[in-house]
Amino acid sequence: MSGRIKEARFFDPKENISQAKRQQFYNQSLAKMVRLAYKKSSRIKKIFDEGNIHPSEIKTTKDLEKLPVISREQLVKLEMEEPPFGGLDNKDVAIDRIFTSPGPVYEPHLSDRDPIWAKGYYAAGFRKGDIVLNTFSYHMVAAGLTFHSGLRRIGVTVVPSGTSSTENQIQLIRDLGVTGYTGTPSFLMAIIKKAEEMGYDFKNSFKIRRASFVAEPLQPSLREKFEKEYGIDTYQMYGATEVGDIAYECKQKNGWHICEEVIVEIVDPSSGKQLGPGELGEVVVTRLNNIFFLFRFGTGDLSFFVKDRCPCGRTSYRLMGISGRVGEAVKVRGMFIAPSQLKKISSRFGDIKLQAIVDRIDFKDHLTVRIEAPEEGEMRHRIEREFEEVFREICTVRVDKVEFIKEGTISEKDNLIVDRRTWE
Repeated sequence: MSGRIKEARFFDPKENISQAKRQQFYNQSLAKMVRLAYKKSSRIKKIFDEGNIHPSEIKTTKDLEKLPVISREQLVKLEMEEPPFGGLDNKDVAIDRIFTSPGPVYEPHLSDRDPIWAKGYYAAGFRKGDIVLNTFSYHMVAAGLTFHSGLRRIGVTVVPSGTSSTENQIQLIRDLGVTGYTGTPSFLMAIIKKAEEMGYDFKNSFKIRRASFVAEPLQPSLREKFEKEYGIDTYQMYGATEVGDIAYECKQKNGWHICEEVIVEIVDPSSGKQLGPGELGEVVVTRLNNIFFLFRFGTGDLSFFVKDRCPCGRTSYRLMGISGRVGEAVKVRGMFIAPSQLKKISSRFGDIKLQAIVDRIDFKDHLTVRIEAPEEGEMRHRIEREFEEVFREICTVRVDKVEFIKEGTISEKDNLIVDRRTWE
């Protein structure tokens, strides 16, 4: 009989509970946090009282719509008015660490008992026995220490290399037999290029076979390069310094699973109202905790979520990447269109130049897409056949008119989306 202990499929049993039980957990945890925040936080009490809201009115995640979305700029203002934490902290609970980020924003750390980032690393396949290079800064900011804690929670040996030079990173990778990497994708590529300049064959000279990225987008072409050329299995995590980890990628690599420690809403940036599956809006996050009562933090990122169950077995909703930032997107017939979506459409047709023009005609939104394309040839015919369908697939909005223009008409400085509507 084998003495091996079967490896847990998930880091946390809650990762595959039913969506009904997850919603119940969210509702109960939120109501508890609201009651505590109203008692312990001067700022939360003020927000509720001025809004004529009683804590008992916040019973479900839907009820969060009654509270304002707090942007990073507003958080900075709150902390300036009532330093150091804007009156959002629970003064009866000892704070483990205090981090800072530009603004400045002071962030009380929730303690090492919080499984921050551990789920993402576990889903990416990191395990006890791995030696992981952590290239995030350990100085003042949250990144280095919180990622370190997440890795340690799953038994990984961490090399706290921080932001040291690529030469130093290469020496650590070589001498310590490093098997994994966490940091930004661009820095890993810089390390690889420097190693090649030094005469190393990165794939065969070193043992790194897994990488988990955060703080920077992982472009599909770069992912393909890491995986095919260097044999590095890559994963993405998503978070914000103000709220910690938000979502993470599993081995299916089809969206980011939302952590059970946070409530994520996708909202209309102009109204704060919650949007449904497939609708593009701002990612708004509430982290469930008893120390720092930051309800409805507006990340400024645009995304959408899907509800269907992932083949990996996790039952959480999934964020489908980041489509841009609030302010870059334009709402057309109730749906947001972001520049990143137009770039994705362009890539489907050989990186053609295009531009979306939004007008208001007879009290209705009118969407024209201008396309630089040759007057004839296979690409022109393909655009004519497929463009509108691809546009609707990616943006979920119908194009009213496709206008072909001469090559060179759209300059690099021109906005991808031009909103010409005027409102009375």
